Amino acid sequence: MLYGRLDDLREQTSRWLARVLLETGGTPQARSERDAATAMHSSDLAQYSAVENGLCFGRLDFENGEHQHIGRIGIFRTEGDYEPLLMDWRAPAARPFYLATAASPDGVIRRRHIRTRRRTVVGIDDEVLDLAKAVPGRNEGLVGEATLLAAVSASRTGRMGDIVATIQAEQDKIIRSELNGVLVVQGGPGTGKTAVALHRAAYLLYTHRRQLEKRGVLVVGPNATFLNYISQVLPSLGETGVLLNTVGELYPGLKAVGSEPVEVSAVKGRLVMADVLAAAVRDRQWVPRDGIEIPHERDTLVLDRKTVADARGRARRSRRPHNAARPVFEREIIGALARLVANKLGAQFLDADDVSDIRAELREDDQVIAAIDRLWPILTPEQLLTDLYASEKRLNAAGRALTPQERQLLRRDPGAEWTPADAPLLDEAAELLGEDDRAIKAAAAAKRRQDLAYAQGVLDILDLQDESDPDVLMAMDVLDADALVARVAQSDYLTAAERAADDRTWTFGHVIVDEAQELSAMAWRVLMRRCPSRSMTVVGDIAQTGDLAGTSSWDEVLSPYVANRWRLAELTVNYRTPAEIMAVATDVLASLDPDAVPPSSVRDSGLPPWHEKVPADGLSDAVAKAVDREVARLDDGRLAVLVPRSLAGEFAVGGDDLESPVVVLTVGQAKGLEFDSVLLVEPELMLTESPRGANDLYVAMTRATKRLGVLHTGALPEVLAKLTPFSLDSE
Repeated sequence: MLYGRLDDLREQTSRWLARVLLETGGTPQARSERDAATAMHSSDLAQYSAVENGLCFGRLDFENGEHQHIGRIGIFRTEGDYEPLLMDWRAPAARPFYLATAASPDGVIRRRHIRTRRRTVVGIDDEVLDLAKAVPGRNEGLVGEATLLAAVSASRTGRMGDIVATIQAEQDKIIRSELNGVLVVQGGPGTGKTAVALHRAAYLLYTHRRQLEKRGVLVVGPNATFLNYISQVLPSLGETGVLLNTVGELYPGLKAVGSEPVEVSAVKGRLVMADVLAAAVRDRQWVPRDGIEIPHERDTLVLDRKTVADARGRARRSRRPHNAARPVFEREIIGALARLVANKLGAQFLDADDVSDIRAELREDDQVIAAIDRLWPILTPEQLLTDLYASEKRLNAAGRALTPQERQLLRRDPGAEWTPADAPLLDEAAELLGEDDRAIKAAAAAKRRQDLAYAQGVLDILDLQDESDPDVLMAMDVLDADALVARVAQSDYLTAAERAADDRTWTFGHVIVDEAQELSAMAWRVLMRRCPSRSMTVVGDIAQTGDLAGTSSWDEVLSPYVANRWRLAELTVNYRTPAEIMAVATDVLASLDPDAVPPSSVRDSGLPPWHEKVPADGLSDAVAKAVDREVARLDDGRLAVLVPRSLAGEFAVGGDDLESPVVVLTVGQAKGLEFDSVLLVEPELMLTESPRGANDLYVAMTRATKRLGVLHTGALPEVLAKLTPFSLDSE
């Protein structure tokens, strides 16, 4: 019945959309309403398709004899009193499905978990919430334990799945937390931080739709691989309008594909770089020591140092960004030059119109404009950083807050590729420089002229087709070129996410940051600019910080922006990592922080993690043999070979596509991901090649949902002493 109703909705929406698209003409208001209806119906169709699998996953039976099905979206009857056939999981009435227990049943006598494959029910698990039959301490733990364990034990597909059918009480509390303020979700590996963050995005959009729809919701991930991994979760929950980006992608048009030593990115991530960039901008506002000579016609005009300094001071006092202050500086310089010219011609013989003509001539003089460009150039963020990195002189002038060694680390050739650590610096530079309004206005005017010419050409062609019959209305009788351009512009209906993706200055209604511990101080500045309301969900684990520019304290990164006005929620249950693997990983965690409490695993796998020492010249063969062994046991799952950064590309045993059976990744690339089986190569090298190597090893140890193996050529690190010795040749 539910799928029948879903099919009806899909068919009705398709008919509505077809009818709307066939409509033409009408008033501007009618056309605008038609465009909005087109976008709405298209969004509805996308939602109905996305929730097809697992549409209904639960049922609540109440004491009064009523029952309610729970699902991904709300579906209502059309007849009668329009009662719900399916309750949206985000609705307040659905909360007992996640929170009711035998001790606190909230009117529920039975909770049913329904497992489906497409439109076929493949399993049902019932929980009877009858306190008289409850076993003390037994019914207060996991909700839907059988369904949960089936989900966490299932083979991975290379894409993250939602947890909407298995949300636990501690997760539900975080998902439904209030919108306003900064919520920090701290949790160890496998606690479902990412899933909770994405389900929170879906919940907030459902609950605060009107408030968030215009500004949108931004989800920030650590890298493109991670974003691809989670990309299907929100559509499966009925939300298709959320923007998923890395920090680098928040600077539109940037291709940050370059690489650099971790020490360089650490310097770029420090907060002091904001002062360095501000100084770099001031350094480009040049006042020559001995003044400047400017050829003009058959004469030479000389501006002394004081005149240029006064013009610079006036432009700076305007408190406009560098490029926006250029007209102020230019006006002062042109005025000073006009006075020089007037004095040479005889100022006493000139009136105001004559002086105005002199100013106009100076503005058109290429030599004058070239001189002003040297004194106060129009700069792009890319140009500012390129010039800064390429010049030891500019670095020394702007980077006095850095050590000589740090300034040397920043040096690079002008043609070098941008790196992810450059993105926040480019964004900061864009704030300091501002836009050149003249270029924007000129481009807009040119585009409008081009659009009008094209529209006029279209109308002329239409009129030629009908000019033989004088009784037929000509195209120009109905609309002109201006109206046609306006009509096309109105039909360009974009979602908030689509508009935000191309707008660096866009501010979001809510921002969710995953793997937030990896963000540098400069990256936090970018995110805070994107969310002036400070409505944010920050998700991460301090113990997993691997980036040198990352954080070791939530208060350290948040207090400059919200003081102590942020709240902490913790996830304590590990749903991913089996107890056998977590027992070894706990020793690694203890080496990072002896007082840290590891998350408790919900299950045993019966498969002890193993290690084997192999000869250095036989490592590649051992990796290939171990991969073959694990692939034979995968059962349609996924295997990750995790290697130190220095060994990336050394093993030809898989690819970098998460949907392939075998993938080879560095620890940084594996952040936030999970695999059925993990083969970890050279753990000692992971420990030593980075000052935060223990954090990297902890991350690598906790990616597996079933099996973990370790291959090493040297001594096994002491923190991995609990691994079981093993020989691939013994099988």
